[in-house]
Amino acid sequence: MNWRRYLWPVIGIAAVIFSLLLLWHELRGISIDDVWDGIVAIPARGWLLAALSSVIAYASLAGYDHIALLHIGKKVSWLFVTFCSFTTYALSHNIGGSVISGAVIRYRAYGTRGLSGQDVGVLVAICWITFVLSSLLVGGLVLVFEPEIIDRFSGAPHHGLAIAAGLAMLILVGAYVFGSWLHLKPLKIGSFQLHYPALPIVARQLLIGPIELLAAAAIIFFALPAGNPGYFVIVGVFLVSFSVAQISHAPGGLGVFEVVFLAGLSHMDPVGVLAALLVFRLFYLIIPLMIALCVVLFFEHSQYSRTEN
Repeated sequence: MNWRRYLWPVIGIAAVIFSLLLLWHELRGISIDDVWDGIVAIPARGWLLAALSSVIAYASLAGYDHIALLHIGKKVSWLFVTFCSFTTYALSHNIGGSVISGAVIRYRAYGTRGLSGQDVGVLVAICWITFVLSSLLVGGLVLVFEPEIIDRFSGAPHHGLAIAAGLAMLILVGAYVFGSWLHLKPLKIGSFQLHYPALPIVARQLLIGPIELLAAAAIIFFALPAGNPGYFVIVGVFLVSFSVAQISHAPGGLGVFEVVFLAGLSHMDPVGVLAALLVFRLFYLIIPLMIALCVVLFFEHSQYSRTEN
């Protein structure tokens, strides 16, 4: 029995249970009616802008795959790439373990378009690098310009440390760009090779990746009530919450994301924050998941029909 096979699923489930217990403790004085009132209180403009932000976020995620295909020099229909990327992220965001689950989904889809296993491996790696690079860039800017963001989680001022960490993150991004300019040798792991992206590819990574993160955070921002600390702070709290949820391997970050986000906005009425987080789950997770399942069923049906004919 290979215990490693079950390690991350067990960690993910444990993270969900522990986070839900913390969430229950945090919200034990709030009723379902209170939450519903918070949702109803969101103006139509907030709903519309949150929905639009979700569309922008997923359109940017499709850009991840387009960038990776451009890097490996493979041409695939833009419509197919867009649907594949949307389905991949909609499912992996809900399943958890986005790198592994995303690789499986992409291998199934892009394999029908002539991409080899190594091509898909490079594509997944470039998408992952784009996400990490974008997180470093946006996170670094937040820490430099809003260093008090750390206070929301530590309970004590560490502005100097926050600025230093932000500058270090921006230096890493600069080093990545510099490495591309130097045309460094490819990374080799056995027969697998990952070539350094060219500067035009890096420029696309630094543009499209941050747009996705900023749009995803905007879903919550537009659903929050008045009195929130501002968009840039919300972006910072979102990055921390989303990163912790990803590390936890909890399916959909259930409970983990909410606990960390509520801690980051502890000065606000938790009802309004929770309502905004439910709107985020609706537009960023639930609705995309429902659409993605329909896309998968249609794709598999079309593949089955081809084999029958």
